[in-house]
Amino acid sequence: MDYNYLMQITEEIFQAFLWCETKSYLKISGTIGLRREFSEWERFLAEDFWQKCSQRLLSNFWQDECFVGTPSPQELENKKYRLVINCVVQAQRVQSHIQALERLPSPGNTKHNHYIPIRFIPKEKITEFYKLLLSFDAFVLFTTSGRMPLFGKIIHGIEQKTVRIKLDRLMKSTESIIAKITAQQVAAKEPPLILNKHCAECEFQLQCRQSARQKDELTLLSGMTEKERSKLHGKGLFTITQLSYTFRPRRRPKCSLSKPNKYYASLKALAIREQKIHIAGKRELDTGQTPVYIDVEGVPDRDFYYLIGLRIKSGDSYVQHSFWANDLSEEKEIWACFLQPISRVENPRLVHYGSYEALFLKRMKARYPEAIEDSVFLDRLIAESVNILSVIYTHIYFPTYSNGLKDIARYLGFQWSDT
Repeated sequence: MDYNYLMQITEEIFQAFLWCETKSYLKISGTIGLRREFSEWERFLAEDFWQKCSQRLLSNFWQDECFVGTPSPQELENKKYRLVINCVVQAQRVQSHIQALERLPSPGNTKHNHYIPIRFIPKEKITEFYKLLLSFDAFVLFTTSGRMPLFGKIIHGIEQKTVRIKLDRLMKSTESIIAKITAQQVAAKEPPLILNKHCAECEFQLQCRQSARQKDELTLLSGMTEKERSKLHGKGLFTITQLSYTFRPRRRPKCSLSKPNKYYASLKALAIREQKIHIAGKRELDTGQTPVYIDVEGVPDRDFYYLIGLRIKSGDSYVQHSFWANDLSEEKEIWACFLQPISRVENPRLVHYGSYEALFLKRMKARYPEAIEDSVFLDRLIAESVNILSVIYTHIYFPTYSNGLKDIARYLGFQWSDT
């Protein structure tokens, strides 16, 4: 088959495919999305980090050993430079904007490339996603020279730590992904739409969600896995409306009353079709304690918490607290400040939405034990805390596509002052 008419696979398309097959298809077809503030902010952080890492790397070599830009293939072949920054390498079918190339003193074996690719990642944690991007750089180098790099490097995080990444295992996955992208281009057919976590920052979010809503697709139900969707498709159920007609209320046998309720996707679908809240079973919350509502914000990539918010009922009104940390050095201080007002509440009970706060409490207890004046009191707080989301999940079915706090709050009439 002649592949000359197909678009070159760039690192942008490769990266898009890792996030979502629909995204790579839209980019290949030339679709223009809407610019998102979050994505622009992340792009700015990445470029700023790139500049800092580049300057630091350049300072380790003599000026005539370095090249900024794309040297000629002959110069790369002759190993003229020890460090190349911001280099575009391309072959007939693939192209990558490689952030840095470093020449090894000697690869030890002539079948290997003298240059290794380097990527600059501002994140503290290196996931498979970033390793595959590095592997794509190595694949492009291999395609152009016929020689595979021995390994690659990722420089990441605030401290600009360097990690060596072996490429053998990753290369098989990279070749498989490139083959899938090629097949996608050949077929010229839009892949099945699957909404995922990346949608929140994707430039195609609005048009994908609009398309999914027009078709009433099951992928709108955020709690449903791909395996569950495939199983329903096998039964001839492709829309939320179709799924809603399969719900059959059943009386639970007495022997199972002590067990947790089962979640029914069909009941969620019914709630959406009827635009009504459905309640399954009976769940009572102990109202004999004073609820203390807690919300925590942090940077998961760094395991750093920068904001603890509290809302405590006092008579007929509420008292609110916000404890801020500018950096990790202030985290212990806001943890200690958080414990003080709770210790003055009569019979408190922490109430939160989701498991993030529960994990926060356990981590802070282990991280800063010296800040705890009464460990028995804290243990009771953690043990008796209530995750409202777990109460909602199997008992209250809102007519929303997800149980996300923002979706439910909007349904109940709450509006944020800032988008």
